[in-house]
Amino acid sequence: MEITEEQLPESFKNSVRDGVKHGKRISMITHVLGENGEARLKFIFTEILEKVGRVDLMELLYTSAKELIVNSTKAAIKRMIFEELHLNIDDEDQYEQGMKYFKSNLNDKKFPAYKQKMKETGYFVKISCQCHDDLIELEIRNNFSLIKVEENRIREKFLNAKKYDNLFEFFMEHGDNTEGAGMGITMVEILLSQSGFDRRLFKMYSSHEAKETVARVQIPLGDISKLKIEDEQLFTQ
Repeated sequence: MEITEEQLPESFKNSVRDGVKHGKRISMITHVLGENGEARLKFIFTEILEKVGRVDLMELLYTSAKELIVNSTKAAIKRMIFEELHLNIDDEDQYEQGMKYFKSNLNDKKFPAYKQKMKETGYFVKISCQCHDDLIELEIRNNFSLIKVEENRIREKFLNAKKYDNLFEFFMEHGDNTEGAGMGITMVEILLSQSGFDRRLFKMYSSHEAKETVARVQIPLGDISKLKIEDEQLFTQ
């Protein structure tokens, strides 16, 4: 049963309302996003969008967040699976071996089984959203950096996403084989484009020094010319 706004703790709702009122960054941490997490996410986005009078952006903001959270959760579970199999994720041959197991054994229904394991191993997904004067900024953060093969594949997915103007085209080409086909990246880019925004407002950052990977979506509320839009969409250091 879907959790309603009325079922959320008043302390949580008051904290979010106060943060939105004062323009603060609103964050929440999840391991595997469930119904409670989805309800909290919707509440946060509703409060932010109502403040700026742009509730029409809910589908773009909420769907983008969910797609990127799923991607981030899969990335964390992948690392746990490699650890369980005692495989070196940085070794090319062992990576391919681990990925075969990962793709054949993991689906969304198995996510909840990894929730406790994520807590025990210290992996998490952090969602942050903040409304500035002229834009809304959404960030989905993992507490680990990308490895080289992941960087290369994500760059390919960003390039591949440019071929599609709508999800129907994407599904027609890939059929049911969307696992690993860049579904999340393609979805976010198409949502941005169909909402009238530049696809390059979606970027990813990975830092080996800070041990984190961040997916960031910027949604302009005013003059887009003030934003620095770069062609490259994956930045690593």
